[in-house]
Amino acid sequence: MIGQLIAWILVSVLGGVTASLAGFGIGSLMTPALATRYSLADAVLAVSIPHAIATAVRCWRLRRSIEWRLLRSFGIASAIGGTVGALFFLRSEAALGTILGLLLIATGISGLTSWTRHVRLGTAGSAMLGAASGFFGGIAGNQGGLRAAALTTWRLSPAAFVATSTAVGLMVDAARLPVYIAGSQADWRLLALPIATGTAGVLLGTLLGERILLRLSAERFRQIVSVLITALGIWLLAR
Repeated sequence: MIGQLIAWILVSVLGGVTASLAGFGIGSLMTPALATRYSLADAVLAVSIPHAIATAVRCWRLRRSIEWRLLRSFGIASAIGGTVGALFFLRSEAALGTILGLLLIATGISGLTSWTRHVRLGTAGSAMLGAASGFFGGIAGNQGGLRAAALTTWRLSPAAFVATSTAVGLMVDAARLPVYIAGSQADWRLLALPIATGTAGVLLGTLLGERILLRLSAERFRQIVSVLITALGIWLLAR
């Protein structure tokens, strides 16, 4: 029990560090870890709470770097997609995971080869990808990778990238979390400990990750994000 708890806290800290560097990673790392002990539905619900708290803290700390023009088109569409996805929570997850995994691998590879530098999305394209990322987030609790993939097509500084991605993630959390809670039949007494310790872990990881982020060049940052996106895609296919 103690060993599992320590492992969970370490995964939570790592999720917070990764999210601070790439704008996603909390749900991607913590959900499968918690699903080894709880049902996938309960894991998604439990992780969504520390995810929302850590995202809110990160958003506030990076608020001056948010690209507000992009947030209006991409963020609102993501929130709408997240609400729709939450209404179909965890349905057809295997098929969706395969599609998302392939898309993320292709995006990660294109980012490593600098192909995404030559792609620019208009308002309509940005809104479409925002809605798609929010939908995946609502339906299966995993949307950060696709959101990051979409944002790589914009020329954003590392701080602006993470700040904007974080703000979008917060909008999706605000849209999907009430739907999750309203439709949940989970035993909150069993989830209280992983939620509390997971929240502490991601907050610590968030503060640690910010220190690393400030030291990264734009090129190194792009490489790290592309590698993380590719790894997430491979993990989704393997799962």
